[in-house]
Amino acid sequence: MSKAIDNLTEAMKFAGANRPRVGGFPYLAEVLRKAGVTRNVWSLPSCQSLYLTQEGPVVMQGAPLINGAVDVPAFDEKALIKALRVDQAGESTFPEFLDATWRAGVIRYDVDLEGRTVAYQSWNGDEYIEAYPAVVVA
Repeated sequence: MSKAIDNLTEAMKFAGANRPRVGGFPYLAEVLRKAGVTRNVWSLPSCQSLYLTQEGPVVMQGAPLINGAVDVPAFDEKALIKALRVDQAGESTFPEFLDATWRAGVIRYDVDLEGRTVAYQSWNGDEYIEAYPAVVVA
């Protein structure tokens, strides 16, 4: 394994063991940022995640949300915001969040760990950007 993969894996383990149920994403993002991750780009529905780190890029392949050919959902900002609020309240799992985000018409989201923003994008250029709060990781 490369140093980039080792750093990312260790950071994810630490965050998984310590992140709170409510507000878990900002905690995870800060742990990743402290480990040298600058950006995280998710592709939906494939669930491929690209991590840009100070040690080099790493790609992780998750379980895809769909099989075969399906129509891409229309962008629904209200449904996306609802999925975000449910997740932020700790009322969904990460796979449930990804599914709800996909059903809201998001095909890609880009996490800027230095700027603390997430840009959710549709196939036709619709975009919703949300900032997330800074947190302290002990």
